[in-house]
Amino acid sequence: MGRSRTIRMKIIGLLLVPLASMVVLWGVITAVSASQSLELRQYKTLWTNLRLPAYKLINEIQRERLASVKLLRTGSPADRSATAAQRTKTDVADADFKKLSSLSMNSSETIRTQVDSVLTQMDRLDAVRAEIDAGLSDRLRAVESYNAMTDALFGLHRRVAFIDDIPIYEQSRIVIDMGYAKELLTREQAIAVGPTTVAERRLFTQWVGNRRFLIDQALGELDPRLRDTQVSLITSAAYQRMRLMEDQIIAGGAPKSWLTTADTLAKSFQEAQMQASTMLSARAEPVADSVLYQSFVLAGTCFVLVIVSIAFSLRMGTRLSKELLGLRQAALEVAQERLPQVVAKLRKGEKVEVPELSVASTTVEIADVGQAFSTVQQTAVEAAVGQSQLRDGVGHVFRNLARRSQTLLHRQRIQLEGMQHRTTDPHALDDLFRLDHLTTRMRRHAEGLIILSGATPGRGWSKPVPLLDVARGAAAEVEDYQRVTVEPMPGQRLAGPVVGDVIHLIAELIENATVSSPPHTTVVVRGEAAARGFVFEVEDRGLGMSEEKLAECNERLASPPEFDLADSDELGLFVVSRLAARHDIRVTLRGSPYGGTTAIVLIPAEHVSDPPAEPESRAKEPAARPMRVVPSE
Repeated sequence: MGRSRTIRMKIIGLLLVPLASMVVLWGVITAVSASQSLELRQYKTLWTNLRLPAYKLINEIQRERLASVKLLRTGSPADRSATAAQRTKTDVADADFKKLSSLSMNSSETIRTQVDSVLTQMDRLDAVRAEIDAGLSDRLRAVESYNAMTDALFGLHRRVAFIDDIPIYEQSRIVIDMGYAKELLTREQAIAVGPTTVAERRLFTQWVGNRRFLIDQALGELDPRLRDTQVSLITSAAYQRMRLMEDQIIAGGAPKSWLTTADTLAKSFQEAQMQASTMLSARAEPVADSVLYQSFVLAGTCFVLVIVSIAFSLRMGTRLSKELLGLRQAALEVAQERLPQVVAKLRKGEKVEVPELSVASTTVEIADVGQAFSTVQQTAVEAAVGQSQLRDGVGHVFRNLARRSQTLLHRQRIQLEGMQHRTTDPHALDDLFRLDHLTTRMRRHAEGLIILSGATPGRGWSKPVPLLDVARGAAAEVEDYQRVTVEPMPGQRLAGPVVGDVIHLIAELIENATVSSPPHTTVVVRGEAAARGFVFEVEDRGLGMSEEKLAECNERLASPPEFDLADSDELGLFVVSRLAARHDIRVTLRGSPYGGTTAIVLIPAEHVSDPPAEPESRAKEPAARPMRVVPSE
């Protein structure tokens, strides 16, 4: 066996030189390539959150500008209705822009400033509309007001289009110019929707010149894939016809089909622009992937250099990795196999023997860790054994105490019954009934201890019992039974073997309801047949429980946990969950319309039988012990 060394010395000798090289090289690669890749990927995000909603908002503003000019020219009800409808669409687009832009406006200070400029212009929209509706604005002023909004939006486009990829940036800038050319066309369309003044024709001529210049300049710089669509529009007969109409308007004319022709071309330009913008947005992602690919290539080169640098420590690293692998396997064996098997055997009551854990290693720390794992394993097993023994001991104590209490309580009830039959004094008889009721409650608590111990109470019936009698019997086992109202129920019957447990279950729920509600309120017990059996409802009018508490209680009722001695405040719910699980009964808590809590108990159909077709002879019925209502003190 070689000389033992500390794991720290081995790790330092193994990783000191390659770690220094890796940190420096990978740091440079990450700083350069990751920033480029993130910026390129952010381009698509900015398109989704800023540019696309901005284009949609521009389109709606252009339509509202045209509708407003028509309204100022005619003032007709039809144009007023069309303007109102368009304003609604603009407001929707404005709301979408504000919602989406808030997600990306803080990407940089410049973008935030530009978005704020757009929002400032859009805040003037209501004032512009009010001036138009009041007749305080002429056509030129209205058009210029809307132009200021679109100019701010195109300013946002030009700022967001900045990207650290020259080809994509150049094409984005040209596409934005083509979009602005379309904006100029819609301005021409609005100003020349009818006869024009000299000032309007002067402005119209300026827009026509600017648009034609932008289109001519952009066509020569666009990529072939982006240029084809634009060229097909510029060379179309509709575009040539529109140019002739523009010349006529500049000369003072008013072509009749100007609005239709310009609107058709504006829509075509809009479609071409959106198609080109979408294509450019899609180009950024492959470029980002390319940058990442280059990063991986550089990373591979760095990895080769690191491999060369760690060649001298390969032998030491191999030995250390084998020792660590053995330690890992031993730890996993303890955590995933040995301890779970020990716990499973203890729950079954089997004897447990755990072999000692051994890890062969020439490293001091690894050997110490292996020994520590062996100690931890032994301690955990001893703790689990002690916990199991404690739980079994507590169960035996509960069961023995409960059985003894049951015997004494049974004898006490027999004596009380005899005394009740012999007593003629009403006051003494009332006292005996109170003692009888107290004995009944004590019997239920004794049965609760038996259930906590994991055993089955001895109380049972040989014949089916009407469910109404089951509910009444449960109500009679609680302290404040005077506050319990058992409503009439159908005549279905409950199978005898489960009667005792169901009475106990319902009684625990009624007890909780009376404790959790004010003394002056009532607790209502209802019952009705359901498709899958029979349903009891226990409703109180207390303060209720929070949603979190209801969810926690329903989870415990659906999956009964192991009994915890420290959790003694909710023994009733634990007993209910145990009894429900024993007979496949589903218990659910929910809020009551009166502010309290309603417990719903679904008894499976296999435990419920229909009433007999004909009522049995009363002479054959066993004599039932009368119940008396004892006045509360």
